[in-house]
Amino acid sequence: MKNDTTKKISLFPLVMLALGSLIGSGWLFGSWEATRIAGPAAIISWIIGGVIIGAIAYNYVEIGAMFPESGGMSKYAQYSHGSLLGFIAAWANWVSLITLIPIEAVAAVQYMSTWPWAWANWTHQFLADGKVTTSGLMVVFLFIIVFTLINFWSVKILTHFTSLISVFKIGVPLLTVVMLTLSGFHPQNYGSNWQTFMPYGSAPIFTATTVAGIIFSFDAFQTVINMGGEIENPKQNIGRGITISLLISGIIYVVLQSTFITSMPTSMLAKYGWHGITFNSPFADLAILMGISWLSVLLYMDAFVSPFGTGVSFIANAARALYAMESNHHVPAFIGKINVKYGIPRLAMVVNTVLSMVMVSVFRDWATLAAVLSTATLIAYLTGPVTAVSLRKMAPQLTRPIRLKHLNFMAPFSFVLASLAVYWAMWPTTIEVIFVILLGLPFYFYYEWQTGFVATRKAFFASLWMIGYLIFISIMSYIGASQFNGQNWVSYPWDFVVIIGVSLAFYYWGIRSYLVTQDFYQAAALNQSANPN
Repeated sequence: MKNDTTKKISLFPLVMLALGSLIGSGWLFGSWEATRIAGPAAIISWIIGGVIIGAIAYNYVEIGAMFPESGGMSKYAQYSHGSLLGFIAAWANWVSLITLIPIEAVAAVQYMSTWPWAWANWTHQFLADGKVTTSGLMVVFLFIIVFTLINFWSVKILTHFTSLISVFKIGVPLLTVVMLTLSGFHPQNYGSNWQTFMPYGSAPIFTATTVAGIIFSFDAFQTVINMGGEIENPKQNIGRGITISLLISGIIYVVLQSTFITSMPTSMLAKYGWHGITFNSPFADLAILMGISWLSVLLYMDAFVSPFGTGVSFIANAARALYAMESNHHVPAFIGKINVKYGIPRLAMVVNTVLSMVMVSVFRDWATLAAVLSTATLIAYLTGPVTAVSLRKMAPQLTRPIRLKHLNFMAPFSFVLASLAVYWAMWPTTIEVIFVILLGLPFYFYYEWQTGFVATRKAFFASLWMIGYLIFISIMSYIGASQFNGQNWVSYPWDFVVIIGVSLAFYYWGIRSYLVTQDFYQAAALNQSANPN
């Protein structure tokens, strides 16, 4: 198939594509969920979440520029540590992606279920006790199918669609900030001292970072990485696309959180407190409460557009991730078949669509889906810092279009931050997600058996640090502080000290466990072809 440069994605549509992924249901629900958990201090949660994802993304800028390829996030760990670590990272990342597709559809349906107009009473049956009903599930399925169809023909259609939709997705949050601030600005809601600013203590600030969907809201930077093979001038645009989109979305999220805090009627806070505020469609309900009916209508519209844009983007992302897993030779070969005319993995899209429907049939509420995908994503991201530094040790001769100056500090720093964020997901979410990741291992060992277990032993020892790490973080989640649903055998904040120290030990074990395999030589060939000069 000929390389059609007209289909390459330039910087502006790339940023729009990333923003279309980043600004989804997180802004519609995250501010409310975070304030319920942490009160006004939730604004710190957004800053922490942005720092964590920004630090993790830093590592992937160097790797992504070295190996610009579709579905790259599912391959890098295999290049540095062999097939087993590559499979664990790819499977965890893929689990998060097929969870993110239905979570956006659920968000749209939840806002639909609270439409306040008489003609829309039929939508109220879509939600019951915070969970999607059977009729609501049919609408969720319809959304997922539409997400898939938009991706089904070409990259060009996808980028034109998301560039248009992203402008709307940025405009509505900004208009919401302006109108809510003009209608009611109560800076005293932040409190007059540390006790009123952090009414529930400091631990919930960290809990909200993972549990309220904040990590999930920043997660979509990998859209840029996973489309590396389709980006124009990847040497410059991968780093720029990630940086610009994360900065824009981060500013929007922090301002939205502040607006939500200062717009809340003081009388309502005095009566119910932050824990007692119950909204089904948070910003739309707040607009109605403040008498801005036209804004609530616009927000109900955006509740379609924001999740829609993100769902569309992640159908493409998940398909590339599954395609990459097939190219690692640990899932059935037919899944990786590329459509010759359009150059996209259509069968992978269909498989992801079906599994997304299965996922939402089991987990029918936004909060549960958000917790699962945040934790799975973080576990996948733990391999990024280790791979980036390992590649420097094992292959200093490879071309690095972007050579990060502070990688030796940022890699262990981001590994520790990701470890803490996994812990903040709270018991038993941590062990549940790790169990889902382990469910993929039969596929791995089946395909290893087919090849006669040629390199399985070496791959196992190269991945032993990650296996030990998962055991450690599971145990730590169980015995950790009661604020994170543990047994309080290690109380807060000493639990943080233990996690930081032990995580650093696993990180240094990981960067000394690299393994030169055939996959590494293939990566080196890709690096040379992508950087011929």
